[in-house]
Amino acid sequence: MQQKDSWLLPDGIEEILPEEANHLEGLRTKLLGLFACWGYGLVIPPFIDFLDSLLTGSGHDLDLQTFKLTDQLSGEMLGVRADMTPQVARIDAHNLKHEWPTRLCYVGTILHTRGDPLHKTRSPMQIGAELFGHAGKESDMEVIRLMLEMLAMTGLQNIHLDLGHVGIYRALSRQAGLTEQQESELFDVLQRKARPELQVLMERYPIDNDIKLMFLKLPQLNGGKETIAKARTVLSKANDDVKNALADLEVIAEKLTALFPMLPISFDLAELRGYHYHTGIIFAAFVPSIGREIARGGRYDNIGSIFGRARPATGFSADLKVLSFLSKQSNQVIRRDIIFAPYSDDSLLNQKIRDLRAQQQAVVQQLPGQTGSAKDLGCTYILEQDNQSWVVRPLV
Repeated sequence: MQQKDSWLLPDGIEEILPEEANHLEGLRTKLLGLFACWGYGLVIPPFIDFLDSLLTGSGHDLDLQTFKLTDQLSGEMLGVRADMTPQVARIDAHNLKHEWPTRLCYVGTILHTRGDPLHKTRSPMQIGAELFGHAGKESDMEVIRLMLEMLAMTGLQNIHLDLGHVGIYRALSRQAGLTEQQESELFDVLQRKARPELQVLMERYPIDNDIKLMFLKLPQLNGGKETIAKARTVLSKANDDVKNALADLEVIAEKLTALFPMLPISFDLAELRGYHYHTGIIFAAFVPSIGREIARGGRYDNIGSIFGRARPATGFSADLKVLSFLSKQSNQVIRRDIIFAPYSDDSLLNQKIRDLRAQQQAVVQQLPGQTGSAKDLGCTYILEQDNQSWVVRPLV
């Protein structure tokens, strides 16, 4: 017996109808073309993978987001990918094995056990690019520029870029001699921007007072370009790793401003997004119309070590569904003309239809006894017989 409401989909799982699907597919093709022009080769990782591979590096943060199942052939635990980055890192480390920098891009559906609080989907379509094999800030700069070009090609306006560096917190934690538990507690408090709890932790931890003061002021180090100068004063007693991180942020921001003079850039030195796998600069792009980042990325060196080869790496990703939705809001969607052809066995008509389709024209041919007119089918033109030939005329 058919279940009631069998047409319903699980929460956070959606289907994409023709108009939206055509727009999304067009955007996918355009963005992959952009990546190709920058030298990024397309890879297609599997939808299901061994759980250990999926929970490598960035995957540890996604343990609760990963659907798990047992492989009936091997008895091993499998997972449905919740992020494609570890899979792409494996391709670089194990399959390609280049010594030189490798540029890879990808697009595909991922699956989450729970939806984002602001964006309810559990099946994003992840699109992104990764650069392996270069440890300098120049490769960070390249992927940020590529992300901005991607957003520009999408047609989005008023992009805002936020920069951070997880190396600052890592270096301060090492300088303070924090235990693993203390570092984890402090990380959680900083993530939630819970300043009263931060004060309590600093009173409890037996660490140097100068370092306590730096931790207490870390959440205040956010804002515009003046943030770096302020950070140099606040973190003046930090070690060289912190000072080098600030210098890298400043150089990248200056170069981006030279390339994109109208781009608003802000800094947040207490932002620890992806802390458990990011190792350096992190970045995110925002637009005013949505309350979360629309693209994000950063440096995540050594993610390939479990696959036998540690490589420096940096990259970014976005949800193509979100980009497509925002693109349709920002741009007038151009509807494709559709030509209506009557039903007939006329060989000249059938040849005309073949010729039009070969020219990438959309032609819908009438079926015998069908309901619905040419306008109901969304057609804007019609094929009509004129003497011995068939011609395309506007549908009136």
